[in-house]
Amino acid sequence: MKNNLGHGIEHATKVCLDAGTLLLIESGMGRCSNAVTRRKLLVVQCAALLHDLKRKHKEHAVKGAEFARVHLRKYRLSEVEIIEACQAIRNHEAFKEKQQEDTTEGVLVSNCLYDADKFRWGPDNFTHTVWDMVMHADIPLATFVKHYPRGLATMSKIKLTFRTETGKKYGPQFIDIGLSVGEKLLEIIKQEFKDCM
Repeated sequence: MKNNLGHGIEHATKVCLDAGTLLLIESGMGRCSNAVTRRKLLVVQCAALLHDLKRKHKEHAVKGAEFARVHLRKYRLSEVEIIEACQAIRNHEAFKEKQQEDTTEGVLVSNCLYDADKFRWGPDNFTHTVWDMVMHADIPLATFVKHYPRGLATMSKIKLTFRTETGKKYGPQFIDIGLSVGEKLLEIIKQEFKDCM
């Protein structure tokens, strides 16, 4: 996971922390008892750590869920908890059809993972994620700049997809910060590398 198209261990750790925080906040809104909250915290953090493990594969969310289903059986998780973690992994991609979760707690786990992952579309996108992806794919500068505005437009659309109440409240602000950074960087890239394009 060290270099997983910009979605390696650093990304997984940040998503894990944010997903756990979201779950604690959301379950504190009367959705779960303390005992259930503790278990769901474990489930969402397992899902968060594994959610991009198959990032280099086509349909990485589906493949990641299949991988998790096998490997989470090695731990002290119930079958329901494994299903919830796998459904959350399966549902973490934006702009894809969402698989229906089996339990109310499963919806919470899935939504918290999704929002935590999308928080990273903010400033993280331009501090390392995009650059890791570009370096891995060895994309020429002119091609990168050509597709950059479309990437910003896609990023802007993510603001409307947050699923938890907390995500809906704060997520768009994270995205706006990332968009602002991205737009400024595009101006700098065009100015500094105009002779290369």
